[in-house]
Amino acid sequence: MSSSSGSNRQDIQRRKTRSLLLVLAVGFAVFLAAGGALYYVLQPTTLRVAVGPAGSEDHAVVEAMAEAFADESRTVMLSPITTAGPAESLALLGNGKAELAVGRADLTMPSDAQTLAVLRKNYVVLWSFSGPGGKVAKKKNAAKIAEIADLAGRKVGVIGRTAANASVLRVILNGSGVEPDKVGVAQFGTDEIEKLAQDRTIEAYLAVGPLDSKITAVAIAATARTRGTPKFLPIDASEAIALKHSRYEAEEIPPSVFNAKPAWPEEKVDTIAVSHLILARKGLSEAKAAAFYRQLFAVRDTITQHAAGAAHITKPETEKEAEPSVHRGAAAVINGTERTFLDKYSDYIWFALLLLSGIGSAAAWLRRYLNRDERDENTVHRNRILAAASEIRAVQSESEFAATQREVDAIIKEALTCFDEGAIEQEDLAAFALALELFDHAVAERRAELQAGLMDPARAPTGAPTLASRR
Repeated sequence: MSSSSGSNRQDIQRRKTRSLLLVLAVGFAVFLAAGGALYYVLQPTTLRVAVGPAGSEDHAVVEAMAEAFADESRTVMLSPITTAGPAESLALLGNGKAELAVGRADLTMPSDAQTLAVLRKNYVVLWSFSGPGGKVAKKKNAAKIAEIADLAGRKVGVIGRTAANASVLRVILNGSGVEPDKVGVAQFGTDEIEKLAQDRTIEAYLAVGPLDSKITAVAIAATARTRGTPKFLPIDASEAIALKHSRYEAEEIPPSVFNAKPAWPEEKVDTIAVSHLILARKGLSEAKAAAFYRQLFAVRDTITQHAAGAAHITKPETEKEAEPSVHRGAAAVINGTERTFLDKYSDYIWFALLLLSGIGSAAAWLRRYLNRDERDENTVHRNRILAAASEIRAVQSESEFAATQREVDAIIKEALTCFDEGAIEQEDLAAFALALELFDHAVAERRAELQAGLMDPARAPTGAPTLASRR
């Protein structure tokens, strides 16, 4: 028995060693996978931002924004993509080649584009001049331009060669009851202000930009030098235009904003405004959008130190319906409804707990499966002790007691070794203890019988002398 038991123990030990190595290998692989996943999750998110053209105010702001994010953000990084202009930037956003884009609200944009922040608000400034000038002014029937209705049959100089500026003029003319086709339009680049001011065929001017725009202020001053005091034309239908075209807003130009002495304008002027927006597609995750929004306003002052235009960055309005709508990630931060970690991931956490519970159950089953040989051997040993308990009732000498006791001691030692190694469970050891207790009782009873000389002849082996016969 000792030889076969030792051989079995060696086989079992080898299998256990292989199983342990397998478990260690699987555990190490899981650890590496978890570490890799954690490293990936903790890496900052890089968002590509399409903006253009190069050298524009928008481009300068985004470049400064990317630098500020790189210095101070641990969650979001920006990678600017320079484009030919806002239209191309929006096209890149639409085809998925950029996560963010800077575009003007009245441009054609992807149907799922949403607002993250307002980069700046551009005001439409329309003005003519109060002094005589130009070929038209020399005609007897020439009249000064006092309102938008007077633009019919006249020519307007538009600053900026983007088609969006010409489109906004058409919207204003339509909203004011003037046939757009009856108004001539000439567009000039932002570097052609002097050419614009010297063109005597032009009788009114249009600029679109922030109220502190240097281009607008220079254009007004240049035309004032060549054509006379500027006459600012109010857009009386601004509110009606804003209602019909949700991407425009009714606004006012405050007095003296372009010049203090003399005051240009002398009093407030009704107009419309259109915003330059930082846009993202609806599919951008709420967490990424919220992280970008928080970081943007956390470093806005830093950005302003490198690009003055960043001072115009404002949050989008969530209280009223707007087009494009505000991204849910930015809206959650603005409204204070951002979901907590548990709100976002509670389902995943419960799933992970269930998965871990399943893995634990599977591991327990695997452990029992791998230890099946030890449990089977333990059953054999337990049955051997029960058999020894029966056999002990027939022993006749101390040598037989000792031999049986040594066998039982060896079984006990092996059982305890298996228990220490986790090969058998607590309940298996409890059953083993009951068998051992039965054996101890049998030994005690038999010893008592032998010592008292009360050997039962009926239970004695055939031909075996009893204590009474030996007397």
